[in-house]
Amino acid sequence: MPLNIDQIADMTTELGELPPTMLAWVIRAEREGQPTDAFKLEEIETPEPGAFEVVVRVMAAGVNFNNVWAALGTPVSVFRSHPDEDHHIGGSDAAGIVWKVGEGVTRWAPGDEVVLHCNQASYEDPEVHGHDPMAAPSQKIWGYETSWGSFAQFTKVQAQQLLPKPEHLSWEEAASYGLTYFTAYRMLMDQAGLQPGHKVLIWGAAGGLGVFATQLCKLAGADSVGVVSSDEKGALVQSLGAVGFINRNEFEGMMRKGGESEEEEKARFAESRRFAKRVKEILGDSPDIVFEHVGKATFPTSVFTVKPFGKVVICGATSGYDLDFDVRYLWMRQKQIIGSHFANAWQCNKANALIQQSKIRPVLWRTMEFSEVASAHQLMHDNKHLGKIAILVGAQECDTGRTAQGPRAITAEVGA
Repeated sequence: MPLNIDQIADMTTELGELPPTMLAWVIRAEREGQPTDAFKLEEIETPEPGAFEVVVRVMAAGVNFNNVWAALGTPVSVFRSHPDEDHHIGGSDAAGIVWKVGEGVTRWAPGDEVVLHCNQASYEDPEVHGHDPMAAPSQKIWGYETSWGSFAQFTKVQAQQLLPKPEHLSWEEAASYGLTYFTAYRMLMDQAGLQPGHKVLIWGAAGGLGVFATQLCKLAGADSVGVVSSDEKGALVQSLGAVGFINRNEFEGMMRKGGESEEEEKARFAESRRFAKRVKEILGDSPDIVFEHVGKATFPTSVFTVKPFGKVVICGATSGYDLDFDVRYLWMRQKQIIGSHFANAWQCNKANALIQQSKIRPVLWRTMEFSEVASAHQLMHDNKHLGKIAILVGAQECDTGRTAQGPRAITAEVGA
């Protein structure tokens, strides 16, 4: 029988009780491929919370590129990360209502409205207690390296993943920011040690990471310049607090492709020098910090552009992870390269407080229906999206879930 997707918003089960089955968008190993082929709507057994776990009724979910990878099965299949599950329910951002709590959970109760961060780790790992959960051997990203993500009526998470939902945000706004914002917060505030007066170069400043990096710099009293792909996106990052922007199309020759001839490399390096000069003109000096997530195409320019004793902090490599750069500019000028990956629960709580206080605002492009989960990921795969996509799940329409006054999310057509 065909599944009735309209039932996703109907909830007759009482708080503290779970229905035997739920609707979910499921990926299975045998159909990995294009998102519209890999994601299929299924009726699946509703998970029960274990000790220190919580089941949340998902009101809205956020779309990230990690579940495009999950659909494609590249660079590795997600089923290698959770081999005990024969299905994958993706989704690493969500806002919803605590529905049932497991044994040992005392901080949260059914009915609490929450947002979720996506870091999971075993409570038994010593790194969780006194070091950093991100260093734990069990560390995984929920909804990507685990199943039971947010593209379902209910999601199962660890209790430490729960954060208070900002009361002034709608469900879709609250579901839109966690993965990218918390990643940017750890990169700048903890890993790079952002300070007032710092000068920061932000690649992809109008993208999911960059819009938060730009706001964090402004809030911290640091000057930032954003690299964007259009003047319209430049205007957005300036409205978020950047002192200026650079349209990357003016410096296409600086992008590292790999395998350049000696003459091609000379020409590329000359463009990098010209770019670094422009950055210095806008900021008044070379940057103390470069906010990196592009990788292969930009990394040589990042290492060259950052000032002596400066820091290049990197959390990803969208243009390729096989980096090739002139290391003399690293050691001779005593620069630092710092890796960063998502954030721990303490950092997520600190960052979320800034959202609650409206000192940082989400930036949202489009809200789509639950029936469009596969289509949303196909848009992202085909690079036809222009920013963050949220999905309505339990929420029946946009702009619901607000219980207090305050600034809404910024609606903008943004991309890398």
